[in-house]
Amino acid sequence: MADLDAFLRQDLAEAEARGLRRRSQVLDPLGGPRFQDGRQKLLSFSSNDYLGLARDPALQEALCAGARAFGTGSGAAHLLGGHRSAHAALERDLAAFTGREAALLFGNGYLANLGAITALLGRDDHIFADRLNHASLVDAALLSRARLQRYRHNDLQHLEALLQRTPARGRRLIVTDGVFSMDGDLAPLTALAELARRYDAWLMVDDAHGLGVLGSTGRGSLEAFSLSPQDVPVLMGTLGKAFGVYGAFVAGSQSLIDFLQQRARSYIYTTALPPALASATQAALLLVQQDHWRRQHLQTHIQRLRQGLKSLAWSLMPSDTPIQPLLVGEAEAALNLSQQLRQQGFYVPAVRPPTVPQGSARLRITLSALHQDQDVDALIAALQDCHHAS
Repeated sequence: MADLDAFLRQDLAEAEARGLRRRSQVLDPLGGPRFQDGRQKLLSFSSNDYLGLARDPALQEALCAGARAFGTGSGAAHLLGGHRSAHAALERDLAAFTGREAALLFGNGYLANLGAITALLGRDDHIFADRLNHASLVDAALLSRARLQRYRHNDLQHLEALLQRTPARGRRLIVTDGVFSMDGDLAPLTALAELARRYDAWLMVDDAHGLGVLGSTGRGSLEAFSLSPQDVPVLMGTLGKAFGVYGAFVAGSQSLIDFLQQRARSYIYTTALPPALASATQAALLLVQQDHWRRQHLQTHIQRLRQGLKSLAWSLMPSDTPIQPLLVGEAEAALNLSQQLRQQGFYVPAVRPPTVPQGSARLRITLSALHQDQDVDALIAALQDCHHAS
């Protein structure tokens, strides 16, 4: 039998040689968007905490109060005694926030996507997925054993061609990110909803990076496109990004939620989210709706960054969201640029294959409401220095 460790060492060495090996980094918070790695203090442009809620005092207090009331863990799956009043209250609030009849909590977005898609589709069904969808949507489609067809990114003509030539038998699901996590652009949701209607398909949107950020009241991509629950019957949202906590949910009709309670394996067979996190998320929901200045700050920062980086050889990809990818090209070049910025006190991670396609390695710059104008200006100046030095 082959030596397992020898195989693993060889694989890791090959990844290292191609500039593709990943490593966790310890970054402890210092306040706002600043972190400390050992002795070095870093200004971070890496977090999905878009509204700056993850360390907000209101959420901290709600978390502590929830822990005092419910303990640190739920102790069981929702259906086996782990469901608390905090969970039920949060599900009601999330349903109201998204304008739907009901919502169902999951441990995280990966579990929510796995649960919803594998419950709704099976071997004789069809899934049409954007090629740049999040990995959890791809894995969920594969696990469902439905026929998976991936259309070119945001290419409506390609999607329609696939729909046209697919036999009418079986259920059909079109599934897309609302905001694409590595490109920062939006799916053409209005057109996708129209195609779903025309070809008798359901539309599911993973709005992990849209909820809290997009729309006049932060209700996400669907609000930005003025779409109804009938247009998008299956909505998935996460709680660990703009909401600053952890977890995820699926929202839709009462029938959908009742169905998922019976069929979604990643809901049925996992321990319920800690109820203290549900309490903290309720506090986050209030701030998302009240603190409009957070979204206003984000929009100001987005425009400031894009204007300041116009003259660089590396190009910012088209994006009106807090995700601002700076396209570099080769993995080693992106990694080197990230390291140069780190030496100047900035943490901006390089994203490399297989997360993004070959030749499209990038810096994934993410902005937060807690960044100040001078923070954005400092990053612009540092990138300009790196550009002149290269």
